[in-house]
Amino acid sequence: MSRVTDYARTAASYDLIAADYADHALHEVDSKPLDRSMLTAFAELVSGRVADVGCGTGNGTAVLHRLGVDVFGIDLSAEMLAHARRQLPDVHFTQGSMTDLNTADASLGGIVAWYSIIHTAPEDLPAVFAEFRRALAPGGLILLAFQTGADTLHLTEAYDRAIDLTFLRHTPEDVADRLTDAGLTPHATLVRQPEGERSPHAFLLARG
Repeated sequence: MSRVTDYARTAASYDLIAADYADHALHEVDSKPLDRSMLTAFAELVSGRVADVGCGTGNGTAVLHRLGVDVFGIDLSAEMLAHARRQLPDVHFTQGSMTDLNTADASLGGIVAWYSIIHTAPEDLPAVFAEFRRALAPGGLILLAFQTGADTLHLTEAYDRAIDLTFLRHTPEDVADRLTDAGLTPHATLVRQPEGERSPHAFLLARG
């Protein structure tokens, strides 16, 4: 694993800011129509059980759940998961990583990684996408959301707490190439300009 993809450090930082993050991000998806439309399209297209990988406090999970998707959440941070469970007591959440989903081969109809690969270095994406491919049933659907660009952002403080989080930007073209290399087929891409954010945002649908 690369120096910048340090999942233990990422989990520890999110544990520290989980409560503030939960309050800040509660209605974030609902306030962004283009973002929400990608989750809605995914919900209409997907069939079968869906893993929301890197679910955080469960905001994207909540949207999918409201849309009738059979969804469960996976995240590195125990504290983020605690907030997700309080928000969605009827949804199953489990601690884990993108490189080890702890699911049977070809058992998932869909995988959502909603701003999850932003903490994964480009050279580590093949391992993530290989795990997605393993767990995804034939014809299954993947939805990725991520900030796009070539820069890296490192935060040492958030919500008045000392943290150590590295945010990596990815280009849709590079992500699509790495999905293809993993045996997945890019299906649709949307890129929108910043809406009070630092970088443009990309959304990519792919098929197994």
